Formats: sequence, structure tokens, C-alpha cells
Amino acid sequence: MSMYGKILLAIDLSEESDQLIEKTRAIADRNTAELHLIHVIEPLSFAYGGDVPMDLTTIQDQLDEHARSKLEQYAAKLEYPIAGMHIVSGHTETEIHRIAEELDISLIIVGSHGRHGLALLLGSTANSVLHGATCDVLAVRVKES
Repeated sequence: MSMYGKILLAIDLSEESDQLIEKTRAIADRNTAELHLIHVIEPLSFAYGGDVPMDLTTIQDQLDEHARSKLEQYAAKLEYPIAGMHIVSGHTETEIHRIAEELDISLIIVGSHGRHGLALLLGSTANSVLHGATCDVLAVRVKES
């Protein structure tokens, strides 16, 4: 019986995301897990407090398409069957938790940057995912490129 039957890999599509490939594949292989990928796009309106004087739909659609293309490239690099690719809009931690619960995920894998100073005080995505998750979370230390 595998310990982690369903894994959700949360990636930000940065250059550092490639550092998650080997560990994710190894864990998925060892558990013969169903692997899902998620990328969360924070809506442009969040950056402007929701009060934007123009229609951002076209720009948001371009961001969605870019994310889909990058996620497909990342999935190919994993060389492991992908059960689902989820590109969602919203607050990163909230959406990762929502999808993890909907899919009954047993392990969330997320990259963690070594934060210092103000970024450490404000917290990180990995920290927020950890504290709100109802399943195990593996934070993989990634080095800045």
C-alpha cells in the first residue's frame, strides 16, 4: 500500500521549479501515485485592489495561456504520467488547499526559497500552504538561479 496515493505538485513556473523534478518523480514512482500539477495565477485585480479602470480580460487570458504552455513543458520534463493539470486564479495558498481537498490529495509538494529579513517575517507561500493543509506537505528547498 502506498503512503501517498495522490500527489499535488504546486509550482510557480520559475527557473527554480526545475529543481523539484527529480524529487517529485522519485516520490511519485515510489508510491505509484496519481500526480497532479497546480499553478495559481493571482488575478491582476488583486495587485490593484480590485479597482482597475480598464478591462484586464485580454491580459488575464494571455497570462492563463502562457501558464498552460509552461505547465505542459514542465509536465513533459517530469517524464511521469500526469493525472491533471490545474491552472486556477485566486490566492495561491487558498487555491492549493481547495484543489488538494477536492482531489483528496495525500501529499502537497511545494518549492521553498530560503527567505531572510522582511520576506521571512511576512511568511512564504510554502509556509502558508503548510499551515492550512489537511494533508502532508513537503517543502523542497530551491536555490535561487
